[in-house]
Amino acid sequence: MSTAETVDNSRRDFLYIATGAVGVTGTAMAVWPFIDQMNPDASQKALSSIEVDIAPIEVGQAITVVWRGKPVFIRHRTEEDIKLAVETDVAELRDPQTDAERAQKPEWLIMIGICTHLGCVPLGQKPGDVKGDYHGWFCPCHGSHYDSAGRIRKGPAPRNLDLPGYKFLSDTLVKIG
Repeated sequence: MSTAETVDNSRRDFLYIATGAVGVTGTAMAVWPFIDQMNPDASQKALSSIEVDIAPIEVGQAITVVWRGKPVFIRHRTEEDIKLAVETDVAELRDPQTDAERAQKPEWLIMIGICTHLGCVPLGQKPGDVKGDYHGWFCPCHGSHYDSAGRIRKGPAPRNLDLPGYKFLSDTLVKIG
């Protein structure tokens, strides 16, 4: 038997594997820029979260900040607001949520200020605003009434005011988003 007739399978297998690995790596490197371009740019990432200093907000006062182009209501609730929210029978609510599920700290309520019916901005943030029948917010467009925890109580809105993701960085600083 001559040496020309013997086949070195291990060398051939190595060449197949090496060729395949180079091909996969090359394809991945060629495709990556197309996948990466779908990520948001730096200006959009910067808007994804905001930090709000809540130290100057007095008890009973509310402010509105803008996050991702949406109004976010931040209210420093009074003892009466908290009492009304906690004493509400959750079984009677259209979208049942306890006050503890809606507020990480009872004295602070942070929620997106857009009515869940048709996207209006409810009244109740400014002094003198109509607060509805439940000491919360009132959407004048179609008559939705929200309580002091932002829960729908009356009107056509199908659910409570939405909550953004947020966390307290300190007692006076909250990060939204």
